[in-house]
Amino acid sequence: MNSKSTFTFEQDLAHDHDNETRHNHRSLRRCVESAMEDYFVDLDGQHATDLYQMVLQEVEAPLLAAVMKYSRYNQSKASEMLSMNRGTLRKKLKQYDLL
Repeated sequence: MNSKSTFTFEQDLAHDHDNETRHNHRSLRRCVESAMEDYFVDLDGQHATDLYQMVLQEVEAPLLAAVMKYSRYNQSKASEMLSMNRGTLRKKLKQYDLL
């Protein structure tokens, strides 16, 4: 367990705000919240289905791409960074045409 997981929600929000101010960028949490707000506005009252799966796919592909680039395309390092079995990583990379 890392120290970040021991933060309360309020501490996490304050931490995000401090980081946004210092680094002039938004946290991943804020980006997702904003994207979801925009998505619901665009729905304009229409019914949504499979939202959870849609969001996971939208986030997972760029996450995997970024980690692979950061690890210099070393699957063992990437799987360790993601706490994911290397076989599972390979399967997901193929799923998103990243391999």
